[in-house]
Amino acid sequence: MSHVIAPRAESEEPVYRADFAMGEHSARHLRRILRLYLNGWGLVGVADAAELAFTELIANVVRHVPGRRCQTFIFRLPDGDGVRVEVADGCPTVPRVAEGDVLDEGGRGLVLVAAVADKWGVEVRRDGGGKTVWFECLAAAPGAGAGSVTPTVRPAPRP
Repeated sequence: MSHVIAPRAESEEPVYRADFAMGEHSARHLRRILRLYLNGWGLVGVADAAELAFTELIANVVRHVPGRRCQTFIFRLPDGDGVRVEVADGCPTVPRVAEGDVLDEGGRGLVLVAAVADKWGVEVRRDGGGKTVWFECLAAAPGAGAGSVTPTVRPAPRP
């Protein structure tokens, strides 16, 4: 699956990358991998928020992407001050924040991501062949976890 991921520093490479169909236990395994990196980087303070946001993005793939196939990326932010996680898939449908009833049992994944991440957004491929949903959790950021419910949505830059 080829795609252009959300803008970041040119030299920045993911420390972790996976490309597979998500299954019943994928979120659990990916949370463990993320936690290992965060512990190693001394970013334990963002681990709970990052794991929750990652879980919600994987749950969206399982629920909404035909074939459940996606690519996941974990990046350490410049200067080591946080983590960026990206989940890219080939489904052209852009996720949106649900405004459901308080008694609804689902549909709150992106609301949770917005609540726990410092930044998040969606990068849409120009060819209409998918998108990348991403979030960032910053260490010791003022108002950490107080991200906006409105995502950054823009077309992905041309390669």
